[in-house]
Amino acid sequence: MRVGAQIDVAAPPELVWAFVTDPAKTLHFMSGVTRWEVVSAPDRGLGARYRTLMRVGSAEVGGLVETVEYDEPRDIAWTSVTGLDQRGRWRLRPTGPNRTRVELRLSYGVAGAGITGWLAEHVAAPTVRGNLRRSLMELRRQVEHEQARARAAARRAAAARP
Repeated sequence: MRVGAQIDVAAPPELVWAFVTDPAKTLHFMSGVTRWEVVSAPDRGLGARYRTLMRVGSAEVGGLVETVEYDEPRDIAWTSVTGLDQRGRWRLRPTGPNRTRVELRLSYGVAGAGITGWLAEHVAAPTVRGNLRRSLMELRRQVEHEQARARAAARRAAAARP
C-alpha cells in the first residue's frame, strides 16, 4: 500500500531539513509514531538505523529501518531491515523565497499474508494517511514557530544594541 501527503511550509528547506532529520524531534511532530529510537552510530545520515513503531488502530507496527538515501537538504529515504515491510521518503523542494513544499511518502506491506494481508493494508491506509497529514501540519506549525521565534530574538538583539 502506498500513502502520501504534502504541505507547503513558510520556511527555507534547510530549516525544514533540520527538523525532519533530527531524531530527537521526530516524536514531537510525527503523529501516531510511538517510537523512533536511534540504534546506530551515526544518529542520522546514510546508514543510520532506527527502531520505529506507529500506532494503527489498537496495534503498534513497525520494525528496524535504515536510511538508504540522504541528499541534504532535499531527500531522505529509508527502508525496513526487520519487521513490517516498509519504505519511506521525505522530499523537500523550494517553491519560492523562504517557502518549501514538503512531501512524506510511505509504502508498506504485510508479506506473505495473502488476502488477509491485503485486507489489513487497506483497512490501515486511512489511519496511516491521516497520521501523515497530521504529521505534516504539526511539522509546519513547529518549523514556522521556530522561524518566527528566531526573527523575534534577532529584533530584540538589534533593539538592545546601543
